Amino acid sequence: MEINDLESMKKQIISDLESIKTESDINKLNSQFRKYTKSLYSELKGISSENEKKNFGKLINDFRSEIERLIENKKSKFKDDNASNEYDPYIFNPSIKIGNSHPLIKLYKKMEKFFINLGFSIVQGPEIELDRYNFEKLNMPAFHPARDMQDTFYVMSPKVLLRSHTSSVQIRSLETMELPLSIISPGTVYRVDDIDAQHTPMFYQVEGLVVGEGVSFAHLKYVLISLLKETFGNSTDVRFRPTYYPYTEPSAAIDMSCPKCNKKGCRLCSQAGWITVLGSGMVHPKVLEDVNVDSEKYTGFAFGLGLNRLAMIYFGMSEIKKFYENDISIWNQL
Repeated sequence: MEINDLESMKKQIISDLESIKTESDINKLNSQFRKYTKSLYSELKGISSENEKKNFGKLINDFRSEIERLIENKKSKFKDDNASNEYDPYIFNPSIKIGNSHPLIKLYKKMEKFFINLGFSIVQGPEIELDRYNFEKLNMPAFHPARDMQDTFYVMSPKVLLRSHTSSVQIRSLETMELPLSIISPGTVYRVDDIDAQHTPMFYQVEGLVVGEGVSFAHLKYVLISLLKETFGNSTDVRFRPTYYPYTEPSAAIDMSCPKCNKKGCRLCSQAGWITVLGSGMVHPKVLEDVNVDSEKYTGFAFGLGLNRLAMIYFGMSEIKKFYENDISIWNQL
């Protein structure tokens, strides 16, 4: 055994460690190193001189300690590198394509911005509703024929149902919020309708309510005419027709000029030149009294629109059910 042999082996191992690329290669080198040190200790037993055995024993121990340290350092480095290369789900991948907003959301956000600028608040309510909020407190008792127009799905008949309009949110707001108030209540509603080009049993609705002192029909006209002109352009004409709703009096159906033919008549407006887009009216005094609001002091107006139908006109779509078909190519076009 020679000192030069240990130095030569040490240099060789250090060189091999520097060129190693995988943890598997480190383990292989470590195995070879242990076999080599084992053979050194075997040779040490054959040395007869105590001093020589002591000196070479120290050299072998120092050699073994240093090489073991270098191998452990290399292993630690690989572990640190692997840890830093682990997949991080929070790192944004710039190659991911961001999808488009759903057309109903696009149109709603446009309308929401309009109402917020007028000082309206956004109020949400439950989709599973009580009969008294969906019908009774809106001047539609159990025997009222107007319930047939809004026939809905019952969870626990006859008192628990899927709301047929978001007017129920208006009643809840009148019971809990201070007057005056100006709110819109968007959300999904349900009715027992057959599926066709214009109807689905589930659709999105936006309703509004303004209650305060001195609120008049003129205020209603200003808000809704401004809404339609803001949404469809200043050239849009708007007309009000008398109609009936049990929770408003007087009531008005609101038509707007067809944006496609400009009142000349086309397939979109069924050759009428006008399209009915909103229902509205002054809040019925009985509705106010049923929620303990003084109808002599306070007046208000309410309105409601089916966002799906309005979106069909806005985006020029022919069938309402396409809003619920996950055809991304349609969203890319709108």
